[in-house]
Formats: sequence, structure tokens, C-alpha cells
Amino acid sequence: MATTQLERPEQGGFGTRILRALKAMPRAWNRFWRLVALYMPKRLYARSLIIVIAPMILLQSVVAFDFMERHWATVTRRLSQATVSDIAAIIDMIETYPHDGDYANIIRIAQDRMQLKVDLLPPDPLPAPGPKPFFSILDDVLSTEITRQINRPFWIDTVGNSNIVEVRIQLEGKVLRVFVRRSQAYASNTHIFLIWMVGTSLVLLTIAIPFLRNQIRPILMLAEAAESFGKGRPMPRDFRPRGAEEVRRAGFAFIQMRERIERQLEQRTAMLTGVSHDLRTILTRFKLQLALAGGKPETKAALNQDIDDMQSMLEGYIAFARGEASEDAGHFDLEAYFQKLGEEASLHKRKLSTVLAGDPDVHVRPHAFARLLSNVAGNALRYAKTVEISANHGRGSLVVTIDDDGPGIPLEKREDVFKPFVRLDEARNLDASGTGLGLSIARDIARSHGGDIMLDDSPLGGLRAVIKVPA
Repeated sequence: MATTQLERPEQGGFGTRILRALKAMPRAWNRFWRLVALYMPKRLYARSLIIVIAPMILLQSVVAFDFMERHWATVTRRLSQATVSDIAAIIDMIETYPHDGDYANIIRIAQDRMQLKVDLLPPDPLPAPGPKPFFSILDDVLSTEITRQINRPFWIDTVGNSNIVEVRIQLEGKVLRVFVRRSQAYASNTHIFLIWMVGTSLVLLTIAIPFLRNQIRPILMLAEAAESFGKGRPMPRDFRPRGAEEVRRAGFAFIQMRERIERQLEQRTAMLTGVSHDLRTILTRFKLQLALAGGKPETKAALNQDIDDMQSMLEGYIAFARGEASEDAGHFDLEAYFQKLGEEASLHKRKLSTVLAGDPDVHVRPHAFARLLSNVAGNALRYAKTVEISANHGRGSLVVTIDDDGPGIPLEKREDVFKPFVRLDEARNLDASGTGLGLSIARDIARSHGGDIMLDDSPLGGLRAVIKVPA
């Protein structure tokens, strides 16, 4: 008994290819939209204009194409057919009813009934064909209809007089010349439709663009207010929630968020200031008691040192708590600050070189920014012998680079030094009276300005600190 073995479907068959194509469609679709997003304008106003204008242009293009194809071309073709039919009827009358050269009645009928000016010319050769217009539907349609209905040698002129079309047809022993008004064979009112379509679009755009700009302006003002708050600057004076309901809600939410954050910062600063004040009172009392109490001088000196350390720590806590305290933005002179820093380096017998490119006057919170630079540059001057500082101010940003030849900070610990109360055992942040808040305060101030601090290897062999802030 013979048995047949069923064959497995071939790998990679038609069904498999369909499945692969279906799986690839989402990736292709995402790739297409990423490409569109790459070339799309980045600003909201430009994108909104595209959203308004693109559908209008697409709709007008479809309507114009449909109008040209269905109305203009069809009407022109039918008018040309009727005109050629009248000319064919005149030819039939001339050839059917010869009048021994007297065709006055035919000419009269053609002029009165058909609005055609007809002449019979001697049998001279037809003129040479002229240059064909680049785009003339009348020339094409009229030539096609004469060939189809009359099928005799002919010559037409649709380029000469703008209101008259001349047609010459070769007959037996004569040439028929016909002058036709262009409006009889051509839909000449098409431009009116196009003018109305383009004109109404311009009117709509004239109304839509200012309205769209007014709707986007509140969003831009909200973004400006949020950016100012992120940089530690006061809110713009003319800012208030306006525009559509959703934009107003976002504006009110931003104002409430700002008030909550400022209130929280004020409460934190007030609490730490009060606690520090109370603790400093107790420390002062300890100092007085130690001064009046007896005991060994070594023990008293150690206790006094502990009290001084605690007082220094309290001042560090207060400085950290006030890192985001409100301060009005003003002008800060980098050149004057670098001179002051150079004098400080000379006192500590350190080699300092500074380079300033751009405007030395920057718009920041002066006291906070001075503390930021002092904390970072102070660490470099404390633990290195050679320090190089370069500042580049331009295009709305300030970049300060501080290089030194000190011991540096290990790569895995560079982010940890920005955490509050972190001290390194064998690095620049070690200070007998320190609290580990110097770099924390510095980054806190930089970020309150809308910038940041980054650490890297220095060409001098130590550490590089890069401060970037909008200015």
C-alpha cells in the first residue's frame, strides 16, 4: 500500500513575508514621523501656522485640480465642439448648395445666427504652423475637434489677438476663413474662481494669524516666567494668567507652585536660623563657663576647639539653608572678582592665572554667585599650587573652567562630593573645621541659576571644575 508524505510548507514563503512586512510597518511608520519631526519647525508658533496653512493649501489644490479637470476642461471641450460643429455646418452648406461664387446668404446666416465672421479666400496655401503655446487647452481641444469633425487641412491661430481665434480650412478651390470670439470656444471666466479662492484664503489667513499669535503669547509668557523662576530671577511684572482656559489653569498652577516653594524655603531657612541662634547662645555660654572654670589648659583648649568647630558647622548649615534664599538678580563684575581672587592667591602663595573672554558684566544674583565661585576656587587654591581659571561669556551663557594640579578626586566619588555633609579622607574636601557643604552649596546656587557644575580631569594633572550658568 503506497503512502504519501505531506510536505512541510517552505520556509520563508508568502505568508511569512506578509508577516514580516506587517511587523516592519510600525517601525517604518515611526521612522517616517521621526524624519518629519527632524525637519519640522521647533517653535510652537511656526508649527501652528503649518497646521492652519497646510490643510488649506491641500484643500485648495484638490479643489483647483478637480475644477480644472472636470469643469474648465469639460466646458472648454464642449464649447469647442459646438464651435467646430457650426464651422462644419457652414462647410456643408457651401459644398451642398453652390451659388456660383455668391455666398452672401451663407456669410449672413453665419454672422447672424452663429456669431461667426466668415470669409472665402482664394485657394492659396495655408500659412505655416506657428509655435505652439506652452500651455493652451484651447489649442489642443480645437485642433482635436477640427480633425475629428471636419478632417481637412486647417490652420488656427489662438495666440494672436487675445479676443479672436482665427481658423482657416482648405476646401476645393477656396479657403474658408472663420473668426471666432474666444469666449465662444473657451471657458474664459476660470480666473475669477481662482481669484476668489485665493482671495478668501488670504482673508482667512489675515484673521487666523493674529488670532493664533494671541493664543500662543500666554504660553510663551508662562514659559518665560517658569524659566525666570528656574534661574532665581523675579517673575516678569506683566505676567498674569491669560488666554484659553487650559493656559489660564496652567498659569494659576504655576503661581501657586511658586508660592508654595518660596514659602517652604522661607520656613526652612527660618527654622534653621532659629535653631542655630539658640545653639550659638548655648555655645557662647559654654565658652563663658570654660573661661571661668578651672582645669588643665590642655583640656580647656580642646573644649574650646570643639566649641569653635560646632559654631563653624552651624554657620555652614545656615549657609546651606540659605543657598536658595531669594536674592534679586543684578550685575556681577567678573574682572573685579578675578583681581580679588588673585590677591587672595598671592597671600596663600599660590600661582593663579585668569583668562576672561567676552563681557565681564554678567546678570546673576551677585552674592550667591560670588559664594559659588569662592567655594569652588577656594578648594582649588587650598589643595593645589597652580590654578588656572578661564571664563567665556557669550550667547546668553557663562562658562567658567577651573583647573588645578592638586590631588584631584577619584572618578567614582566625584558625584558624591556634591552631597551635603560628605567629606573625603584623601581629597580636596578634607577640612578640619569643614562640614562637607562647600560643593553642595556651590551646585545648589548654580542650579538655582538654571545651570550646573561638572567635574573632570584637568590637563594640569588635578581636577577640572566646569561651571555653566545662563547669564
